[in-house]
Amino acid sequence: MKNIHGMLLIGCSALALTGCGAGDVASSGSGGDIIIENPTPTPTPTPTGGGTVTAADSCPTFAATGGLTNDGIISGPEGTWRVCTLPALVDKSSSLPKIPGVLYRLNGRVDVGCDGGFSAPTAAGYTTTTAACAGRSLTADTNVTLNIDPGVIVYGDNTAAVAWLAVNRGNKLMAEGTAAKPIIFTSRQNVVGLNTESSQGQWGGVVLMGRGITTDCNSGSIASGSTANSCVRDTEGSADPAAFGGNDNTYNAGSIKYVQIRYSGFVLGNGKELQSLTAEAVGDQTKFDYFQSVNSSDDGAEFFGGKVNFKHYISVNADDDSLDVDTGLQGFFQYVLLLQRDGAGDALMEIDSDKNIVSPRQKTAIVNFFGYQPNVSTANNEANDQASVLIRGNADVTWANGIIVSPNNECLRMNGEVSGAGATDYATLKAYSTLLQCNATKYLNTGTFAGGSTAQTSFGSGADNNNDAFTATLSGFFATPTGTAYDVKSISSLFDTATYIGPMSSATDTWFKGWTCDTATANFGSGSACTALPTT
Repeated sequence: MKNIHGMLLIGCSALALTGCGAGDVASSGSGGDIIIENPTPTPTPTPTGGGTVTAADSCPTFAATGGLTNDGIISGPEGTWRVCTLPALVDKSSSLPKIPGVLYRLNGRVDVGCDGGFSAPTAAGYTTTTAACAGRSLTADTNVTLNIDPGVIVYGDNTAAVAWLAVNRGNKLMAEGTAAKPIIFTSRQNVVGLNTESSQGQWGGVVLMGRGITTDCNSGSIASGSTANSCVRDTEGSADPAAFGGNDNTYNAGSIKYVQIRYSGFVLGNGKELQSLTAEAVGDQTKFDYFQSVNSSDDGAEFFGGKVNFKHYISVNADDDSLDVDTGLQGFFQYVLLLQRDGAGDALMEIDSDKNIVSPRQKTAIVNFFGYQPNVSTANNEANDQASVLIRGNADVTWANGIIVSPNNECLRMNGEVSGAGATDYATLKAYSTLLQCNATKYLNTGTFAGGSTAQTSFGSGADNNNDAFTATLSGFFATPTGTAYDVKSISSLFDTATYIGPMSSATDTWFKGWTCDTATANFGSGSACTALPTT
């Protein structure tokens, strides 16, 4: 282990950040700048048909029944595009190739395969609940894979119904872009040039449904004594069934790599929104790496149960929580950037569900992270999670090599409410080499923790190289706060060796650059605005 190589520059001419505006935080260094700025409101742009893109003549071949529908041409600031609409059901393994001048459209809900149930169907048969599969009896998984090539753009169109991609149990999504050619999921409004810095909630999002172990059952029950686990949950707000849950925390739902999801989070029903990415009881054979969520009207991403190993996670401008983990997740997150819009959003992290179920316990480790919340929202954070991080219920949480900058909010709230058997087994936190900059209160203790000091004791400032009085005061050069990084391999072998605090090792560590898009909140130096589309 070695001393911290700092990851952020704090401006204000060497004044403490508590006296700074939201435009004063950056990660600096030659070629490695992340500029985090106070967004200036911009007028709604006028769509134009100019630009350099020319629509392709036709849509490519698509193996699923019905193929792709040629829905003509759509115009936007970048030029014209051929619209190729996916069928409501992708019933055979199919690919979306990168073709100049082609956009792929989700017209309402699009299912990848039919739901195969709690475990893979056998000769006895399973009647799928997927509405698009019309009560089909399955004797095996449909095993459909939707492949998406690097550089492909898919947009959701809510004209007929809420657009979202539902990857059902027993099927996969393989969305693997590259650093130079990320895959983009976005909205119709983004395509035609209507979006501004505050746009959000324009389509549903991407949902991966798996057979991992979950809690808070809509049907069945969690394992108890001699009773086997049969817990199944439904995707929140879905009018038609979209079920997840099983016994397999190794379940493989595919791969998300070098992917952006923009302007998502439309309400499905009952006041329940999707977010850009929803991973529901997927297992650790599912690959997550290099992902950016932009302007999701709900969470940056949410994880329900199962087991996840996620590297290089970025959330920008989530209107709820930047990272939300629930219902018994076994989660391991490394290299994390959580960046909230000034005065908007709820928590940087919300850990465990509002039902506070005690078993099976959630285990979440987040290492090499940076969270930034410049100002709080009275209507959102103050009325809901009340701090930059909320930990509650059955969660056992580990932090290492992290930084939270939230000068106008309490950093950590721990809630001692638990329900179910073993209701005295409250949430826990272990922190190592983690730095906090908070308001004067710093901590909140609620529920059975009210009036106590659980949150501050759990964080343990002054022990294990933790510091809740971190003040970033440097200006004009790369920051080097003092301290010693923690060996994250001792937490889990799933983590990379990373002997530094924060998500980047130095000014030349630019893993965030090139595959991301830029906003007024966070300019990653990628040269590609989130309000625009790539033209190549």
